[in-house]
Amino acid sequence: MEAARQYNVHEAKTHFSRILEQVATGEEVVISKAGEPVAKVVPLRPKVRRTGRGSLRGQIHIPDDFDELPDDIADALGMR
Repeated sequence: MEAARQYNVHEAKTHFSRILEQVATGEEVVISKAGEPVAKVVPLRPKVRRTGRGSLRGQIHIPDDFDELPDDIADALGMR
């Protein structure tokens, strides 16, 4: 993995739009003050696009005994 680009505070203020463009393309940027890193600007995770209800139908299997607790767990929870 490539090292994050680093800008001092003055450069970051001057080139903020350019930094945002870099982050939008997936890069990480470090902002430094007096040569010491103080912040990291990272891209947000993309939103998950849902295809609607039932989109996983046929891909997930829930066993018939799903709601039944094993005896040892039921005992530990005082449910027997």
